[in-house]
Amino acid sequence: MLRDRNELLQEISNTWEYQSTFIKWTIEQQNEFLDICTGLKGPRMTYDVFFKESVNPEYAPERLGDFLSNVLGQKVKVLKTLPNDSVRITLENTLLITDIVVELEDGRILNLEMQKLGYKFPGERAACYIADLLLRQYKRVRGSNKEADYRDIKPVYLIVIFENSPKEFKNFDRDIYFHHVTPTSDTGIELNLLYNFYFISLDIYGVRMQNKVVGNKLEAWLRFFSSDRPEDIIDLIEAYPEFKPMYEDVYKLCVDTGRVMSMFSEELYELDRNTMKLMVDEMQDEIDDLHRSNDSLQKKLSDNIRKLAASYMKQDSSLTEDKAMEMARKILE
Repeated sequence: MLRDRNELLQEISNTWEYQSTFIKWTIEQQNEFLDICTGLKGPRMTYDVFFKESVNPEYAPERLGDFLSNVLGQKVKVLKTLPNDSVRITLENTLLITDIVVELEDGRILNLEMQKLGYKFPGERAACYIADLLLRQYKRVRGSNKEADYRDIKPVYLIVIFENSPKEFKNFDRDIYFHHVTPTSDTGIELNLLYNFYFISLDIYGVRMQNKVVGNKLEAWLRFFSSDRPEDIIDLIEAYPEFKPMYEDVYKLCVDTGRVMSMFSEELYELDRNTMKLMVDEMQDEIDDLHRSNDSLQKKLSDNIRKLAASYMKQDSSLTEDKAMEMARKILE
């Protein structure tokens, strides 16, 4: 169903809207787009539009249910998608690649999110958002039954998938890509504290499983999300044919050049914003260290302000250098 490179380039050159978008990308970005749409590379399922096209709980809840079952280690069924009304800090809601809240058949609530660049303070952040889920669960139970008590509150789950893991995970162990975190007691007392965290590092998984055969269904799902190598896709479909319709759905989307170009532009924009936010965080760490050591503070600060101002100007070509520098100073000084 896919076109070759020359056909696709011809379509782009014949359509002014496509061409004006295409020439704004870097050569690397242009080649990635052409490789995906011609099948030279597989689609990156970490792109929001591809993820939702293949594992959309609205029209294929059984696919997401199968993935969640393998993560949780128990059979679950997705009942419905819930509106995501979580309170996000600053601009995080726009910076997440995928953020889906679902209700399972037995009433449990689960939040699945995917991050291209892992946020700083992953533990603290996850604790805040699972607390929000738990409060949401409590309000739902109390709202539907005034006589309900705490025994009626179901567990809540937060599953965070990193395409590029935060340093806490990379520095911990380069071989461990799956973390299940639950509260435990130092005395051994068992209390039903209701919240469960799952952290999955696709980058660590990819390195560990490179050139290795997928051994179980969870590993198959992680390869589906992490690898764009055609040979991996073929091997995966041969071992687990149920993934074939998911790839077909995505490749049908790839035939629609305009839609994929729009998606690709949006993904690149969000990646730039993620990168800029991460850069700000890392710069702030540097500045904090410099404040403590009081060594070369002004020079480092000025360099970081110029770097951040350049990023702002890249994001918005209408910004003057003075305005961009002023914005950068407000954040970093």
